[in-house]
Formats: sequence, structure tokens, C-alpha cells
Amino acid sequence: MSGSDGVGVSAIEIVEDFSATARCDEGFLRLRRLRCRNRREDGSQSKVYRVDVVDRPCVDAVAVLIWRRSDEGIEILLREGLRPAAYLRREQHLPLPDPTDHLTVREIVAGLLEPSDRGEEGVRARAVAEVWEEGGFRVEPEAVRMLGPAFLVAPGILSEKIFLTEVEVTGLPQEVPPTDGSPLEEGARLSWMPLAEVVPACLDGRLLDAKTELAARRFLDQQAGVQEQGS
Repeated sequence: MSGSDGVGVSAIEIVEDFSATARCDEGFLRLRRLRCRNRREDGSQSKVYRVDVVDRPCVDAVAVLIWRRSDEGIEILLREGLRPAAYLRREQHLPLPDPTDHLTVREIVAGLLEPSDRGEEGVRARAVAEVWEEGGFRVEPEAVRMLGPAFLVAPGILSEKIFLTEVEVTGLPQEVPPTDGSPLEEGARLSWMPLAEVVPACLDGRLLDAKTELAARRFLDQQAGVQEQGS
């Protein structure tokens, strides 16, 4: 199914590159350019060096592995949507040829935490909102479970952590996701993949999203633990 009634997107066009005139501390992402030095245990200090840190006003995010039981076993929901940064890799000098255009990327549902989303209760509430907005399912916060601790995405440059969660939607009706109405939501598509195929798809390059692989591996471990307890 599609998350939009519009025509599918075929390309992303850069209308203007205003990098040279934009402030580092405005926009969706904020770049902090710092001069730092190390304080050592013996009281000495390193020389001053530069550090760039990318963050957002809302630092962290939640990702949700939405799953259901079917005649084929457990399936997980994947959302295929536009990813401009991945698409614009084509403009870079890449170390190895990349045969994929990356206009869209398949991944589990995810969204940014808002300032009001505090504690695990806030994480679950944001997961519920994203499951509806991007997945089309109405679930209760109590149904959302944490999938281990949050993880750092790219600690060398990003301050962001992602909280992994999972929720079962077996038997629940799926509606057309409302999305947030932005151009980045155009042409989004939803599909189900058997859980047993997710990690192999990550290993052979059909799925390229790291949080999806990590969530699937943690969920598989969780399911294995449940089966051991039941045996």
C-alpha cells in the first residue's frame, strides 16, 4: 500500500545550495564547530583541536519494529520513503561504485522525540504516534516494548541516540497513514517482510538501514528467549 495518493517520485532536484550563506546553528540540523583540548589525569593538556558536532533541537529519536503473526510466521512492516542525503551520494567521489540510486530507503518506522517526550513513557507515546502516522495502526502505549538500550548512530559526529521499540499489530486493522504532509512523505510505500528474511536482506544489501538490522537482530534474540522459556 502507499502512504500517499500522489504520483510516485522519480528524482530529487536541488533548487538552491545555500550552504555558504546559511548559519550553522539554524535549520533542521545544527552544526557546532568547536575548539577543544583534552584534560589528562596527570593535570597536563593536549594541544587544541577542532571538533564538529551535528545535532538537532530534539536530539534523540525512536524507531518501532511493527510486527504481526501470519500463516507464514512473523512479519515486520517496512516503510520505503525518500532519503535525500542517501540519494545525493551520487554527487560524491565514492571509494567503490554504488549501483543503487538510493532515492528511497526501506526501513522500520521512526520519528524524532519532541521536548515533551520524557522518560520511557514519553518514548512509548512517541512510538504510538509514529506507528499511526507512518504505519496506519492505532496501538496503546502499554503495547509498546523497549528493545534494549538506546544506541549512538554515529558518535564521531552525531549526538543522536535512537531508542528501539517493538509492537505487535496482529489482528488490528491497518488504515492509510496520515503522514505529516511534507514533500518528503510523497510516494511512501509500506510492505511486509518475513522476519526470517530481514537479516539476510541486510547482509546481501537489499536492506541498507542499520537501525532496521539492529532492531531485527534484537527482536530475534528476544523471540528466541521467549521460546526457551516456554520449552
